[in-house]
Amino acid sequence: ALAVKFAERQRSHHCLLVKEHQVREGADTAHPPRRTLFVLNVPPYCGPDSLSRLFSRCGHVQSVDICDKPGPGEKKDKLASKFFDHKTLKGFQVAYVVFRKPAAVQAAKALSQEGPLLISTESHPVKTGISKWIASYEASIVDPKELKAEVDAYMQDYDKKVAEEEAKAAMEEGVPDEEGWVKVTRKGRKPGLPRTEAANLRVLEKEKQKRARKELLNFYAWQHRETKREHIAQLRKKFEEDKQRIALMRAQRKFRPY
Repeated sequence: ALAVKFAERQRSHHCLLVKEHQVREGADTAHPPRRTLFVLNVPPYCGPDSLSRLFSRCGHVQSVDICDKPGPGEKKDKLASKFFDHKTLKGFQVAYVVFRKPAAVQAAKALSQEGPLLISTESHPVKTGISKWIASYEASIVDPKELKAEVDAYMQDYDKKVAEEEAKAAMEEGVPDEEGWVKVTRKGRKPGLPRTEAANLRVLEKEKQKRARKELLNFYAWQHRETKREHIAQLRKKFEEDKQRIALMRAQRKFRPY
């Protein structure tokens, strides 16, 4: 248990539970064993930068990964999007602190013997209260230029990936595989229907109409009875409407002697 304080004037301290991260070989690719410190009970105001500064006295911190719950991590090829798929973690969390050397993990565990450590300092204050809300609101405002640059970069990567897949498919077209099978693609005069919602709805409507034409009306006895019941119900409904119309016409009739 590692005691930490948010500020010097704070009387009570908060406990971070730390241990060496141990998993099976190859189970966690993002958090290597013997160099990763597993931290529990991380408060919401304690971000990756705060944890990195807190444990930097033990050794060089390579990365800090904060999650809502423990789980296997995977290596990230590129940074997450700033505008899309952004998840805000709330409440107490867990963290994985990866050091450059294994000795830093043992040094971090030995910090429990010292007094409470400060998370927020004058040189690196942690924002709370109104200042934190203002910073969160400013961060929520989208910059059109940054958004356009990120979308353009994503579309360029997507177009490049599609071009590579098409080039690979063109090279493999007509070439038999190891077992002698030839891959057939949907190219030619009838390449197939586009995978759009409107096209799918049109296909479903055509199939429904085709089934309706093939279906035999009043083939079964229960179908004949249902048709009679519906016809009688419609006649009764029309009769009631006619009665109401005649009563309304009689009520509106006026005396005209000449």
